[in-house]
Formats: sequence, structure tokens, C-alpha cells
Amino acid sequence: MATAVAGKGLEGIVAANSGICWIDGETGVLSYRGIDIHELAERSTFEETTFLLWNGFLPNRNALRGFESQLAMARQLNPRVIDLMRSFPTTATPMEVLRTTVSALSFYDADEKDNSHDANVRKAYRLTSQIAMIVAIYDRIRKGKEIVPPDLSLSHGGNFLWMLNGEKPSETATRTLDIALILHADHELNASTFAARVIAATLSDIHSAITGAIGALKGPLHGGANEAVMRLLLAIDKAGADPVEYVKEMLAAKQKISGFGHRVYKTEDPRATHLRRMSEQLGKDAGQPKWFEMSRAIELYVNKEKKLNANVDFYSASTYTTLGIDIDLFTPIFAVSRIAGWSAHVIEQLDDNRLIRPRADYIGPAYPSRYVPIEERP
Repeated sequence: MATAVAGKGLEGIVAANSGICWIDGETGVLSYRGIDIHELAERSTFEETTFLLWNGFLPNRNALRGFESQLAMARQLNPRVIDLMRSFPTTATPMEVLRTTVSALSFYDADEKDNSHDANVRKAYRLTSQIAMIVAIYDRIRKGKEIVPPDLSLSHGGNFLWMLNGEKPSETATRTLDIALILHADHELNASTFAARVIAATLSDIHSAITGAIGALKGPLHGGANEAVMRLLLAIDKAGADPVEYVKEMLAAKQKISGFGHRVYKTEDPRATHLRRMSEQLGKDAGQPKWFEMSRAIELYVNKEKKLNANVDFYSASTYTTLGIDIDLFTPIFAVSRIAGWSAHVIEQLDDNRLIRPRADYIGPAYPSRYVPIEERP
């Protein structure tokens, strides 16, 4: 029997040492390598933030240019990978496609058999660029559109929007997505990151670890919450209902309102602070303020009645919708960002590895229990 009892879902249990991300749930602090998320969202870029996560320090100008260049040069997919995506059934969801395609990437990676630190960093460059390409390319394949080749002159976020929509994104759209990617890049030992570290700890390959992380992210209790938020907003809009009255009825019926509360934060999720502002500004700029206005009305009511704060998923829904992104791409875009953190954690795990093997608190029949012969069983 285990000597220490974990909280349900391992709540409150420290499962690893890590220098990547620090969270103070009591005061609403999120930091990457010690730098507050608010500073990064306001002053950094996704590429610079990814460099920070992987290396532990901010790059100088030359190092950042080199990093950006390497990420851009990694925007390549083997034609057989694209053929594989074309072969998937039309009923396949973008997250299913992403999960399966990322697994297949290992077949065509020159470093597949090399599990050294340097090889995993090279694979991290490729995976970071390739995941964004997979999401954009599959969306065009399923819509019967031509695939848009990558533009190496654009930023990571800008290139994603270019490959997704086939037109150069505005500075506002590019910066908005860039901030969203920074905010989602890492979040300590969340379900998908923990899954990646567990897989990596067996000395499996990084592609397997990231495939496992994507499988965990696919669940509605992890990455799918922002999709549920947007479906709620669409349902309210279609019904022509007052958002507060609609939510009031849901709460009376004991239905969950997605996008509120967090296992870690006891105050406002610091990522929601920026996404709320972005949702409002985007709505004004696009002449589509209704999604933000509905969201804000719901947020104020739920906070007042249930004392729950909006989390990162709540305003990312209206932000992505105003950017013209389909609902079922919200979670894949989460992966487009979180690959930065997943890679950092896999590399950190392998640099000082020990097999992750927790114990369970046994609550079954008392030992020893007698084996009952089949003829004596009732």
C-alpha cells in the first residue's frame, strides 16, 4: 500500500522539479522562467518566448534572429504526410488529424532514432513549425481549397494565418494571435504536459510524447473548453436570448458553464486579463462587438452569483471567432502554441530523467481475500 495519499486527480501533489514555469494560484501569478506573463504578453513575441522556454534565458538580437530563421526553415512537410491527411475520412476532426499526423511525422524525421539533447532540440524546431502547418493545411484540404505554401518572411503566427486563410494577415490579427500563442505556451504540469513527461520518461521518442500530449489536450476538460464557450454564445445568439437570463436558466438546471474556474487559480487567471482586452478591441476593430459584449455580461453574472472567475478559455473563444477561425480549430491552435511548452518539458525531463512511476492508494477488498472456487460462488 502506498505510504502517501494523493488528493483526487493528484491535486496538490508535487510530481517533478522544473525550472520552466511557476504559478502562484493564490495571487494569480504565471511566469515563464521567472518572467511574468503580463510582461511577455505586452513586450515579447511567440518566437522569443519559445526561445526562453527552451533555453532558460532571453536571447540577444542575433540569437533571436537565428532562432526565428531556424523555425521558419523548419516549415517543411514530407509530401507523404500531406497525402496521409488527404486520405483521412471527411468525418475526422482537426484534433484527430493532428494527433495521428504528428505520430506519422517521426517516419520522416532524420533524427528519429537519436534521443540526445541536441537531436531533441532539432526535432522541437521541426515539430513547432510542422504542427502549425498541419492545422492550417488540413483545414484547407477539408474545405476543398488549395494548400498555401509557407511564407518564410512571416512570423510563426503570421505564417499560420497566411496558410490558413490564403491572404496576408493584418498587423492587428498577427499581433493578436501572437499574444494568444504566448499566453497558451506553457502552464506547468497540466494534463497534456504531464502526459508528455510520463511518456518521455520511459525513454520513448519526442514524437510519441507530443502525440500523447495532443491526445490529452483533445479532452473537453482540458483543451476543448473554449469550443464549448463559443457553442454556448452561438446558442444564445441563435435563440435571440438575453445572455444573463440564458445562463441563469442553465445554472438553475445544474448545467456547467464552460470557461469559469480553474484547478490552480484562486483569483483571476492572468491569461484571461489579456484575452478579455483582446476580445474587446478585436470586436471594435471588426465591427463585431456582440461576442465580447455577450461574454462580458455572462462573466459579470457568473462572478457575482457563483464567485467564479473567467479562465483562459472563456475569452479565447470570442477572440478566435472574431479572427474568423472555425470553432473546431480552437483546440488545435492551443496545440500550435503549447508545443513550445511541451518540447521544453520533454527536453528537461530527458536531461535529468527518472521513470515516472507513482503509487496508488489501494481501496479494494482487504488482503488476503480468499479465492472462491467457481462451484461455490453464488
